[in-house]
Amino acid sequence: MTDQPISSGNDHSTKDKAHKAAAKADARLAKAVEKRKKADSKRVKAHALPMKRFKFVALDDHGKTVTGVEKATTSGAVHMALMQRDLQPSEVSEKRSILHFEITKKMVPRKEVMNFSRQLAVFMRAGIPIMESLEVILEETTGKMMRVVLIDMVDSLRNGDTFAAAASAHPEAFPSYYVGILESAELTGNLDDVLNQLADYMDRDLKARAKVTSALIYPAVVAVMSVVTVVILTVVVLPRFVVFFKTLNAKLPLPTRMMLNFSGYMTRWWYVLIAVILILVGGFITMRRTKSGRALLDSWILRIPVVGDITRTSILERTLRILSSMLRAGVDLPRSMAVTAEAANNDVYRHALDTVRDAMMEGQGLATPLARTGLFPGAARQMLRVGEETGTLDQQLEVAAAYYGRELETKVDHATSLFEPAIIVVMGVVVGFVAVALISAMYGIYNQVQVH
Repeated sequence: MTDQPISSGNDHSTKDKAHKAAAKADARLAKAVEKRKKADSKRVKAHALPMKRFKFVALDDHGKTVTGVEKATTSGAVHMALMQRDLQPSEVSEKRSILHFEITKKMVPRKEVMNFSRQLAVFMRAGIPIMESLEVILEETTGKMMRVVLIDMVDSLRNGDTFAAAASAHPEAFPSYYVGILESAELTGNLDDVLNQLADYMDRDLKARAKVTSALIYPAVVAVMSVVTVVILTVVVLPRFVVFFKTLNAKLPLPTRMMLNFSGYMTRWWYVLIAVILILVGGFITMRRTKSGRALLDSWILRIPVVGDITRTSILERTLRILSSMLRAGVDLPRSMAVTAEAANNDVYRHALDTVRDAMMEGQGLATPLARTGLFPGAARQMLRVGEETGTLDQQLEVAAAYYGRELETKVDHATSLFEPAIIVVMGVVVGFVAVALISAMYGIYNQVQVH
């Protein structure tokens, strides 16, 4: 009889504790939700940007180029506005005043973009919504610039933008070909596969760049050491010999006089040399920021022996691989050609590819207009012609890109193998000339002393 009330009391006590625990959990959850809402509100306010003016280049339904200026808060908003007017944007950039001068633009490292693409593909293949996927990736991202990009993309998606439009607002992270492929993937519904393809392309591109960089490290070190050695000889060592030779009143041979005159010029007029270097660097930067100057520099680079050949092969590999990736993702050929032209990073090839696209829109095909440019080798033209005739253009482009990727590695290896001995020979000639000049002067002084 006494056990029943005790048991009932225990049950009530347990239920009360459970209710209190549930109430505390609900309170914590409510506070977390409120905190999240406040953080989101602050984040949105922080990204409330003023209206800006953007220059754009786009294609209409007939493949004609349309240019103009659009007012918007971000380039992504310009992108969406153009698409609503049935225009396919190929280039959108902020119209800055002359006071906003940037020597270099800050870019998100390509490795971070590659990792982001691969992670997002895994989440989407698992069925996780894109918004949740981005938030999870954001929590794990350590790069400052990439975090800012992802925060803004999450806000854009909350405001109703598409994933491609959100990405297009950040050219510092996502190149134009990346955005173009995303647009097509969103329409076809195979975004996870396309993200994997983009990650694979970036991985190959990073490996190719790493190989070129590693191949150039040793020649660059040798070249820098050669310059440092010449500067030390000219500025520090030789002036001491000038004082020594003047105290002896000796008649110096021609090599010694040439060397000492050069050393004296360097020590007296060093600021002129620095000014000339600064003017050349400033002129180069100014030319790169103007359309005509950039075209002139790009044409000069292609004419430089060895360097021009490597640059051509690099552009060929990049354009063919990007065009292949875009066609495989389902992007139409005119749009793919426009984006590939921008990705060439060379005004000569950009103009040639724009001409090819215009000719292709007139029904002349792809291989024939490419041959008329004179910029694409016979092997590439033949592969593209086979692709056009058999309907396997994306596969032939991939094969051609792989071929020129191997060609690029071979040419870089040959160039470095020639550059190293050339630097050593030049360095040997300079040091040998200094040695001969000093020894001949010392020998001449010794003979004069013997005569006296």
